Amino acid sequence: MRTGIANLPLHWGKAPPWLFAMMRKLAHQITEACVVEFGPHEFLRKISSPFWFQALGAVLGFDWHSSGLTTTVCAALKEGIQGIEKDIGIFIAGGKGRTSRKTPKEIDSYGKFIEIDPNKLIYASRMAAKVDSGGLQDGYKLYHHVFFFTADGSWAVVQQGMNEETRYARRYHWLGEEVHDFVCEPHNAICAEKVHNKVLNMVASDSEQTRNMSTILARERPDKVIQEINKLDNLTLPKRHPILLDDINHKRLRKVLIETYEKQPENFETLLSMKGVGPKTIRALSLVSELIYGKQPSFKDPARFSFAHGGKDGHPYPVDRSNYETTIEVLERAISSAKIGNKEKLAAIRRLHKEL
Repeated sequence: MRTGIANLPLHWGKAPPWLFAMMRKLAHQITEACVVEFGPHEFLRKISSPFWFQALGAVLGFDWHSSGLTTTVCAALKEGIQGIEKDIGIFIAGGKGRTSRKTPKEIDSYGKFIEIDPNKLIYASRMAAKVDSGGLQDGYKLYHHVFFFTADGSWAVVQQGMNEETRYARRYHWLGEEVHDFVCEPHNAICAEKVHNKVLNMVASDSEQTRNMSTILARERPDKVIQEINKLDNLTLPKRHPILLDDINHKRLRKVLIETYEKQPENFETLLSMKGVGPKTIRALSLVSELIYGKQPSFKDPARFSFAHGGKDGHPYPVDRSNYETTIEVLERAISSAKIGNKEKLAAIRRLHKEL
């Protein structure tokens, strides 16, 4: 299930090197503490919560309302556990921009440490990205994708898209343990400050008939579908539909439809997973499905902490380096003690949490 979505304003710039070095160390200690105390699966559940993730970013000293929190926290986590993945049972692949495209290769590189076929994890990673870029078209272009997984094949995803018009980023969280259907209501909860009016949501339960009709169209001879699209030049399109005729490249679409016709996808998930089938193909098929069969998709946007150490930009106060270093040392000593059987220090931290 997708466990949540968060909307964040776009902020430029980078965390200072000294701060990121400390973030990396604290991220290491927090990850290890979570695994020692609760196990690797609970760590995935926490990462998949947009609220916990946001709080983690605030604790690490990043700007709580910045889009950069997502990329920086994920980078700190990935670098923080580098070299000890096998020991703690948590593996992290992917990242921002070009690094996100290396996710399949990175997952495969951990193949000797995991108990299942890496291709199953690679498929889950790819489908999470496909759903949030092609299945749900909310105006945010994905540019960040990080895949968290355990040795037994449990997984979670944190990915982020950018909307250059609104200057907001939207973060998507996934938790794999409850995923039964990638293309029908894959999320459990959505958190966002801004809800958009024109969103093509092909993974909503209300879009089931459109998904079925789109799959049928994808199995038809390409000329038949293109012929129907050509008729749209003489029609007035409904304003609610997030698609323009100018947005459809007939030549490119025909090439994709030839491939879908040859492969005859059995269902919408198979169609969406196909290479080359992107947002424009899905939009075109959904529009033709509605006009020919009267099957209307859903156009509803599914979107419905403070600081422990200060913030990078000085709000609500500058990062307290001394306090930050003390936190790392306390966690480091507590984890070291827990590893040799003495969990009293971790228990003390837990009791402090209860008091607060």
